[in-house]
Amino acid sequence: MLKRRTVLTHSASVAAWASVPLAVSQGALAQGRKDAIVLAMALEPPGLDPTTGAASAIAEITQYNIYETLTKINSDGTVSPLLAESWEVSPDLRTYTFRLRKGVKFQNGEPFNAQAVKFSFQRAGAEKSTNKDKRTFASMDAVQVVDDHTVVVINKELDPDFLFLMGQATAIIVEPKSADTNATKPVGTGPYKLDNWAKGSSVTLGKWDGYRNPAAAKIKKVTFRFIADPAAQVAALLAGDVDAFPRVTPRSVPQFKDNPKFQVLVSGSRAKTILAINNKKKPLDDVRVRRAIAMAVDRKAVIQGAGDGYGAPIGSHYVPGAFGYVDTTGVNPYNPEKAKALLKEAGVATPLELTLTLPPPPYARQGGEVIASQLAKVGIVAKLQNVEWAQWLSGTYGAKNYDLTIISHVEPFDLGNFAKPDYYWNYQSTKFNDLYTRYKTSPRAADRAKLVGDLQRLIAEDSVHAFLYQPQWVTVANKNVKGLWKDMPVFVNDLSSLSWA
Repeated sequence: MLKRRTVLTHSASVAAWASVPLAVSQGALAQGRKDAIVLAMALEPPGLDPTTGAASAIAEITQYNIYETLTKINSDGTVSPLLAESWEVSPDLRTYTFRLRKGVKFQNGEPFNAQAVKFSFQRAGAEKSTNKDKRTFASMDAVQVVDDHTVVVINKELDPDFLFLMGQATAIIVEPKSADTNATKPVGTGPYKLDNWAKGSSVTLGKWDGYRNPAAAKIKKVTFRFIADPAAQVAALLAGDVDAFPRVTPRSVPQFKDNPKFQVLVSGSRAKTILAINNKKKPLDDVRVRRAIAMAVDRKAVIQGAGDGYGAPIGSHYVPGAFGYVDTTGVNPYNPEKAKALLKEAGVATPLELTLTLPPPPYARQGGEVIASQLAKVGIVAKLQNVEWAQWLSGTYGAKNYDLTIISHVEPFDLGNFAKPDYYWNYQSTKFNDLYTRYKTSPRAADRAKLVGDLQRLIAEDSVHAFLYQPQWVTVANKNVKGLWKDMPVFVNDLSSLSWA
């Protein structure tokens, strides 16, 4: 067997967003102290169990902090051991033997062992599971407990991204007795535990004294504040109420770039911001109409309006720098006249009225204004519908009740969503499914690179969405905060790396 310690730098899923009112100032608690820190987030999570919901905000608080996974995704996209000390991979890339770390306990005192791994994976793949990566776990042919510290996972299909997937929040190892209440009373093996959740305001984590490595966390108390309004985000940073704001609104950058009290980090991402299209709604079920929408959108103008210039145009659900990337921005280039012709060819009488559903983040609300103006020039009237997080999750993502929506899919490799017949954008393609199966079952990297290029071209040509841009994430922080991630292959705030200078 071949021992592996790294994996391809990509994986799968959707980012969902929420809006909450500005919290009462707490940041002063962290100022002048070396054992506490205040971070801010734009969105409050709906719960604290990342295996039950699609909101990326859940993992931003809990992943690697409260919960741990067998592997850990690093800021550069590589994979290293976490709860698994090492692993062996069979030559056909289907069988993984994990050697588990000894002496690890859950925060309720129960032991971490192979039985907990088996329970977690079977729970994630169960028929009633709401895990957004349920397919990964349902595709496990067997999870075998060899002994307390050895577990073997046999996959039905080859998955070249498996070790990366095992480091994502959907693959956390949960304690069986507490699993059902993790959304409000999370229990993990990580260095932090939940101290308090003031709904609508903040979540506070405290260093867990029972963690196997006492030196792993330098900060004893971490408060996450929820600040949705861009102006309030800036005010909180300037006032010193917040020590670090990962993924802050890019509009804030000019106020901090030349201020010696702050550091500004611009991070690369594997995220895709898209104008998602409901492929079953008429006349959006006609590829010519979807192509018209894509050609009506000037990506560069959207990047400027929605992301304040922080982003790179994309033509498919894939980004520059990712494994097997091909440039598809020329498939549906900005061409308003061609867009009008396509609508006419499809027999669409203008003005065509569509609803554009916008979740709370500034990139969606600001981008919606820009895109509505562009669509109007080709005869499409986009009625803007602002919704809150819960509404977007239930109505758009859950019930598929929408025409168009703007959303960022933040996880590195989620092309597999296009093979899901019940996914929220209602895209179904036998050709895509066949190509994706071949990609998943091809052991040679060169073959997978070609196939992933074919997948990108296909969804660009099918104009599943108007693919907009690869965002760059901006972090503004007190200059003395150390250990912030430079790049963000996944949305996490790894508290174990943070310290004060």
